[in-house]
Amino acid sequence: MDISRRNFLKLSGGTLALSTLGVNLEPAKAYAQGLRIKNAKETQTICPYCSVGCGIIVHSVEGKVVNAEGDPDHVISEGTLCSKGQSLYQIVNNPVRLTKPRYRAPGAAEWKEVEWGWALDEIAKRVKSTRDKTFKLTSKSKIKEKGTDGKEVEVEKEFIVNRTDSIAHVGSAALDNEECYMLQKLLRSWGLVYIEHQARI
Repeated sequence: MDISRRNFLKLSGGTLALSTLGVNLEPAKAYAQGLRIKNAKETQTICPYCSVGCGIIVHSVEGKVVNAEGDPDHVISEGTLCSKGQSLYQIVNNPVRLTKPRYRAPGAAEWKEVEWGWALDEIAKRVKSTRDKTFKLTSKSKIKEKGTDGKEVEVEKEFIVNRTDSIAHVGSAALDNEECYMLQKLLRSWGLVYIEHQARI
């Protein structure tokens, strides 16, 4: 049906007239708006993508997400979401979404599904093994010092460093300040010096 601007205005004016002449359109509006989220549990959450922290309202029925939308009462986003935030519904309801970790053994051609406990234990073992093999208590460095004659001379000195140069960490922009603080404490306690963040790369 081809609607011109003039016909659109006539039609919308007719709808306005119907509503003002006593025809109650509220039940139709309520039915149209409440269809997808009828009897759904409403949960307020935060978008997992970046550190902006936009608010999201998730509607679920029997544990399955049926709708996700911006939270108009959220102080940061006021109901708006970027294209990635708007796609959250598709992340949860995706038939190819990975729900368990996968592991590919050295030399293997295929990935295999493993349990979370095994994967986390394996990561911990490898971090500890690498740290133990590469941990340095001291490191030598050349510095300039004043000699007995008052002139600067280059000397090699040994400094206590307590670090490992073989492990690096890249943080996620989805982390909040508190999570970043805790990660820094943990990584520094391991002796890491190469600590970077996704937002800076």
